[in-house]
Amino acid sequence: MRFGDVEIERHGHVALLEIQRPPNNFFDVDLINALGDAFEAMDEDGDVRALVLAAQGKNFCAGANFGNRDEQAKRAERTAETGNPLYSAAVRLFACKKPVVAAVQGAAVGGGFGLAVMPDFRVVTPEARFTANFVKLGFHPGFALTYTLPKLIGQQKANLMFMTGRRIDGETAYAWGLADRLTDAANLRSEAMALAGEIAENAPLAVMSVRATMRGDIAARAKAQTDHEFLEQYRLQQTEDHREGVRAVAERRPGNFKGR
Repeated sequence: MRFGDVEIERHGHVALLEIQRPPNNFFDVDLINALGDAFEAMDEDGDVRALVLAAQGKNFCAGANFGNRDEQAKRAERTAETGNPLYSAAVRLFACKKPVVAAVQGAAVGGGFGLAVMPDFRVVTPEARFTANFVKLGFHPGFALTYTLPKLIGQQKANLMFMTGRRIDGETAYAWGLADRLTDAANLRSEAMALAGEIAENAPLAVMSVRATMRGDIAARAKAQTDHEFLEQYRLQQTEDHREGVRAVAERRPGNFKGR
């Protein structure tokens, strides 16, 4: 089964959803909507009890492709009134009913980090790299990270990541509680599938009930948080610092920011 660049394989009661935009798996609204379609289809499939979210290539998701001119044009068309359709698509992921395990290799950057944090559990390799590099772009965090990340690693560590743009590896992610299992690249998929399988062995209605209790109104919170995040992103997108940040990240150098 396929939804856009997302392919689904069934393994008993576990569905493997693979993002197929290697090597970096940059996201856009089409990809996030394809994931939303895939998640909703699996919610409707009574034989599927748990999902694994994985990606082809060297990186799980390197975020938005700021070097893509089509993406730049779409971002320029957004206004404070129209909002960001990407975040409307992202809320669909938070609304899924069944447990999700992410298998994360390589980079999970910016919004790609948000995509990695959205699932219930993460299996990572030591080489995995997580970064909320928004301030290096002269930008505000998005993809509901300002809600989801503090719940996983605590307010103080989230502040550290948000305000420094610091990158952490898989071992640090595991030590901080961001990752639930740490394994090597050769066993990443099998470990993620094993964790999903352990969940899928249990009574599915009970698992979904417990998950709904534990996650609470996460879709509504993600909607409220992404609405706020977008307004801050839109405001900062008009600044010289943001334009400099995009150039600096593309050129792999520190930004020369002016505070305007």
